[in-house]
Amino acid sequence: MKIKVGLVDDHQLFLKSLSLMLETLGNYEVVVEALNGLDLQKKMLLVKELPDIILLDVDMPVMNGSETATWLQSTYPAIKLIALSMSDKDNSVIKMFKAGCCSYLLKEVHPTTLEKALQEVHTCGYYNLDLEQFNPGKLLMKTQKEILLSLSKKEIEFLKLACSDLTYKEIANKMFVSERTVDGYRESLFQKIGAKNRVSLCLEALRRGLVEL
Repeated sequence: MKIKVGLVDDHQLFLKSLSLMLETLGNYEVVVEALNGLDLQKKMLLVKELPDIILLDVDMPVMNGSETATWLQSTYPAIKLIALSMSDKDNSVIKMFKAGCCSYLLKEVHPTTLEKALQEVHTCGYYNLDLEQFNPGKLLMKTQKEILLSLSKKEIEFLKLACSDLTYKEIANKMFVSERTVDGYRESLFQKIGAKNRVSLCLEALRRGLVEL
């Protein structure tokens, strides 16, 4: 059966182009298109079949990506959400994951990457491109228990704060340590969890249940 997809983006040309591309892949059926969250709310009442996955633009007028994701999570919790954006800023990514997204992709990604993300999210409920590209397989095999046992109390405290919208300087102040010390916690966690940046670190921490938002 085809994976049913919803699309939300305020740029109509991108919206239509993405819809056509997905339809040509053969495994997907676009069941709803909307220009923002408010438009989606109205159209979701009319769809014959709910989408399995919704591709959601981050920056939209009227009702933005995080607001739309929050509404979808409370109203249609079974629908999986993938954020699409032109921005890769940490705060933007973390905000969308807090709102319920299970993957975050830049709009410039190759169509094959988008298709893989859709398949992974549909089957596994999660997709992290950064982790897949940059980390050795043996790190991915570590269990939650093994990772937790390898972390110090300070590293666990830092990990929880890193999954917020605080800057590294603000985290250092909150932990009453220097920024250099925070840098040390960050690099240590990158190695232990298998991440290359803050976003990947947060995604893996969330996926493995190491932290809760």
